[in-house]
Amino acid sequence: MHNSTSEHYSNWELPVSPSGKIGPFEKITGPGATRMEIALQAVLPLLAGIIATWYSWNHENQSIWQIIVAAVLGFDIAGGIITNSTSSAKRWYHRQGQGFWQHMGFIFIHIIHLSVVAYLFTPAWQWLATNCAILILGAGIILRCPLYLQRTVSLALYSTALLISIYFLPVSGFEWFLPLFYLKLLVAHLPVEEPYRPKHEKATPAKAGIEGAQ
Repeated sequence: MHNSTSEHYSNWELPVSPSGKIGPFEKITGPGATRMEIALQAVLPLLAGIIATWYSWNHENQSIWQIIVAAVLGFDIAGGIITNSTSSAKRWYHRQGQGFWQHMGFIFIHIIHLSVVAYLFTPAWQWLATNCAILILGAGIILRCPLYLQRTVSLALYSTALLISIYFLPVSGFEWFLPLFYLKLLVAHLPVEEPYRPKHEKATPAKAGIEGAQ
């Protein structure tokens, strides 16, 4: 298979809208998101939310609140995996000015997810403390890694978190949550990757849209 770099189009420059402003939707998908990227971000999370609801509904001893949380988190986590891994979102979330603490702020917000699951599905607060430690420590390591090692380190840390979540921190009726939660944050969001663009977009040299990774 021919894999010439001349066929790869990467562009760190954010597109400017006619109004000159970035709307709330673009702040989620990333400015310049393609139709296919938007379609994937709409359809797959919806399917995930439906499947999570069905699974929770058919699980014994699930309360209505647990079913609602399963639906919301199923949609949110799947949406986060898809959105954060798109080229448009990578370009947006790793633009200039987005450094260590901006990314850690995004990570800290997700402690809410862990807290809700801990409260509704597993009253063991050591479960919450352990997962918070894994999340914060893992994120800090990835962000402080040299850029060329980020993807490898993120996958190694995700694999470790995955095994821990399956064998030591399982949540009955919500077994899918931790594996997808860590996939969203440690793999889809944090590592910097080239924002490859469709061939019809003009290719420009990669800009320094990265802070905190050398």
